[in-house]
Amino acid sequence: MVAGRWRRVASQVGRSVTVWAVSTLTMLVLAGILPDFQLQSPDGDSATRIAVTAAFGAGAFGLLSALVWPLLVRLFLLVPTLVLGLLVFVLNGSLLLLALRINPSGRGEVAPETAVVVAAVMSAVASATGGALAVRDDDAYRRRLYRLADRRRRSRPPGPATPGTLFLQLDGVGHDVLLAAVGKGLMPTVARWLERPTHRLTPWRTDWSSQTGASQLGILHGSNHDVPAFRWYEKDRGEVMVCNRPTSAVELQRRAVQRAGHGGLLVVDGASRGNLFSGGAEEQALVLSIATRRRSRETRSRAGYFAYFSDPANAVRTALSFFAEVGREIGQSTLARVRKERPRVGRGGLYPLVRAFATVVERDVVVAAVMGDMLAGRTGIYADLVAYDEVAHHSGPTSRDAAKVLQRLDRSLALIENVAEHAPRRYRIVLLSDHGQSPGETFRARYGLTLGDLVRAGCGLPVPRRAERTHSGAEARAAVRAALRRPGKEGRERYRPARNSEPIVLASGNLGLVSFPDVHHRMSKEEIDARHPALLTTLANHPGIGFLLVRSEEHGGVVLGPFGTEIPIDRLDENPGPLADFGPGAVEAVRRTHSFPHTADIMVNSWYDPAEGEVLAFEEQIGSHGGLGGAQAKPFLLSPLVLSAPPEGLVGAEGVHQVLRRWLDEAGGPQVPVTAREEKAA
Repeated sequence: MVAGRWRRVASQVGRSVTVWAVSTLTMLVLAGILPDFQLQSPDGDSATRIAVTAAFGAGAFGLLSALVWPLLVRLFLLVPTLVLGLLVFVLNGSLLLLALRINPSGRGEVAPETAVVVAAVMSAVASATGGALAVRDDDAYRRRLYRLADRRRRSRPPGPATPGTLFLQLDGVGHDVLLAAVGKGLMPTVARWLERPTHRLTPWRTDWSSQTGASQLGILHGSNHDVPAFRWYEKDRGEVMVCNRPTSAVELQRRAVQRAGHGGLLVVDGASRGNLFSGGAEEQALVLSIATRRRSRETRSRAGYFAYFSDPANAVRTALSFFAEVGREIGQSTLARVRKERPRVGRGGLYPLVRAFATVVERDVVVAAVMGDMLAGRTGIYADLVAYDEVAHHSGPTSRDAAKVLQRLDRSLALIENVAEHAPRRYRIVLLSDHGQSPGETFRARYGLTLGDLVRAGCGLPVPRRAERTHSGAEARAAVRAALRRPGKEGRERYRPARNSEPIVLASGNLGLVSFPDVHHRMSKEEIDARHPALLTTLANHPGIGFLLVRSEEHGGVVLGPFGTEIPIDRLDENPGPLADFGPGAVEAVRRTHSFPHTADIMVNSWYDPAEGEVLAFEEQIGSHGGLGGAQAKPFLLSPLVLSAPPEGLVGAEGVHQVLRRWLDEAGGPQVPVTAREEKAA
């Protein structure tokens, strides 16, 4: 044992000396390249003296980074995430200036702006060297990974014998897309899980509202009742609810907790990372529903941001990858325009930055947070990686751009799997998605007008000559706003409708919602016909519309289709009418949404081609989700074989919640408090 301890000490000393030597060499090279960075006096020095100056400078910078840097990051945890990421470079440069100032030789000199560059390069080189050396030593690698964990891990008891569970959500990756990626060799980690086999793949079917807001709320909190779409108008409150707006997310989570009777899937020693909702977790990072709260000890996400930014090399690496991704997107979009690919949507403006945030920054922070949670031994972890969903919206679900994202996500899975081997408890890794995506051009591109224009025409209102773009519902934009702690503008103000005011038309992928704000109840078909006799006929007979759902005074609710088709919802089983093309489960999904208190006056689902699997998005997306039709309604569950099998024909996010809850219970006791209502039922 003594000999082994001395070997470890010698190995650690050897690695430290190697990193120091490489850092010294890096400093010498940079001093030779950068004119504003000097390691010698104006009169010149010998090579030996310059080397000693560089060695002292590199050593001092390394010690300051190890000792002072974590304290600085703690002081800045209350600033917005992206601001902290940028501040890293300034602080890192300041440490280098300090290291040169305390150098005994007194010969180090560097301009402040150059210090930022030098410090960034030295941090990246030192981190890469230390990581490469540590990988060759299992004990050193374990210790290196443990530094990613929350510092409060030390006060936690030793890892229990019962396993922990990681739920990792690949946002927007459909069941068939996953299988295709495995078949093409894009995801070798997932392929290995399926081939051994260690995991089983199970498809499930979403609700009518096939989007992250409805799915993740149901999965994490057990209820997505009264979430008819990604965005909808609530007449009683006079507000537009938007799932990726922080204030709406807070309210939706409150309603779900009240209806389900418990705090969520992660209330017992849980962590929520990169999600719209918390799931009741005590540890949260990049969670939208806490973005409006004042940062506190409970919401500063120390196991996420602190673990990530405590190593300045992380910020350097992420920044380089961020700008590389921006360049990659600009190049790919330019190539798509040159090739005149169809369908295609605009990818200019801030989109390259939003894509880079989703595919690089959020991925890196979430993966680092998950690694820290596993090394801290947390019981339940739920994390969302939105990278594929964001790219697929604009490039297409089966595009080359989206395939490259899947490759990089698989590498993240391999890293997480590797870290799990060093965790203080065993972990079962469950991979899942919240929805898929259906391809197809936009409604606006095919017909030259938006759904709002069509509604205005049916109401006899003037239609603008040039169709306006519809806001995209991509989750990454909300994540950027949350990171900057800037709420979205959409839906912030209340509507104050005047008499016979214009209808509000909202889009959620290929699902549209039409509401009349001056009528305080859900209008019936009869009332709509009396007010706008041509509206329902105009919508139902348009070739880009699949079907409509409206309330009926006579039948309770009816589905409308072309050529005067009108089927009461209680007769859809015997005659699904226009719902027949949308596959099994469409009837149940429509009936459930019809029962929601805030269902719109007119629910509009776009046309769907069952042969090609294409829909027409009412938003500016060529890969969309939010309604019925195609792959968007077929996500997946990839679960370890040691867990009980999900039921066949699994339907709805609330059903998935029950499965995940059962799996947590199988780990060694209930993880979600049992409600009094459930106890009585038992």
